Amino acid sequence: MELEHEPSEIAKLALIFFLAYFLEKLRATPDGSKLVYTVSTPTRIGDLFYLERSAAQPKRLASLNDAVFSNINLTEPEEVWYTSFDGKRIQAWLQKPPAFDAQKKYPLILDIHGGPHTAYGYVFDHEFQWMAAKGYVVLYPNPRGSTSYGQEFGNIIQYRYPGDDYKDLMAGVDEVIKRGYIDTNKLGVTGGSGGGLLTNWTIGQTTRFAAAVSQRDIANWADWWYSADFTLFQPNWFKAPPFEDPEDYRARSPITYIKNVKTPLMLILGESDYRTPPGAGGEEMFRALKFRKIPTVMVRFPNESHELSRSGQPWHRVERLEHIVGWFDHWLMGVPKPEYEVAPEREVPFRPEILPGRQPPQQ
Repeated sequence: MELEHEPSEIAKLALIFFLAYFLEKLRATPDGSKLVYTVSTPTRIGDLFYLERSAAQPKRLASLNDAVFSNINLTEPEEVWYTSFDGKRIQAWLQKPPAFDAQKKYPLILDIHGGPHTAYGYVFDHEFQWMAAKGYVVLYPNPRGSTSYGQEFGNIIQYRYPGDDYKDLMAGVDEVIKRGYIDTNKLGVTGGSGGGLLTNWTIGQTTRFAAAVSQRDIANWADWWYSADFTLFQPNWFKAPPFEDPEDYRARSPITYIKNVKTPLMLILGESDYRTPPGAGGEEMFRALKFRKIPTVMVRFPNESHELSRSGQPWHRVERLEHIVGWFDHWLMGVPKPEYEVAPEREVPFRPEILPGRQPPQQ
């Protein structure tokens, strides 16, 4: 699918902020008496400060971002802790829309991080800010397997991935729903890499989500074992290769549960992604769901690797964000999106000149 449109202004700003976030620098004089550094928060990014050891407070050196921030409305994320099914305490973050009103009902997007050994934190995230600005409450949890809780918590998913981490995610959704401001008919789920795997897994385990966007995903562990560039995973995630223990790979592959899927799914893939090759992920999900006539769209980005969202071509990164929110706008907000509609079925007439010697089927 290739769409031609002008990127929205907020998407352009989000891309600028994303680049600035990864260009933060810290410089000190040789004796350490003076320090120049940048500081970012969830609502400010890349502010430049100067500090002398003898000074009580740092001095702000530049206000280059003031004009930008004066025109946008960013929100502070809320830290949330909740108890999962087995008593483990799980940390999560909530990004709420500007002018949030707890008396209203909002659609919810569950965003699942990849890794799986990484974690969301108190940082500026342009994707979550943009989703919130579009009217969504965004939940981004750190389920078991995440870092920052200690080694035991991170390694507990060994040979159980995906599995109980999915239960942590659903407990987080339940926790937010209990607060009363979520429309339970408008739940969305997305994630990339390991989060794409868990997105596929989630819609095969539950029908509670009205829309899903799976990014650079895994659908079939065995196919991924044979085709991915990442060969060091097996000792930590599987006890044996797929030709020795096919049942373990089958049981933990989202494609195994494809007949349970009813959620409209968008797949975002990089054609040069060798970390999660499309043939072991989104292409399998796409073909199976198309066969089952479940609303499904596959967006393939040419010449893009697993790093599409971080270091892909800028116009591709903007388009990726617009597709993610566009899919949720369509299925959760009811926004018309003709480009996502399934073409009407029609009978293909028999043309003997194309297939000589073939007879038309009997009516």
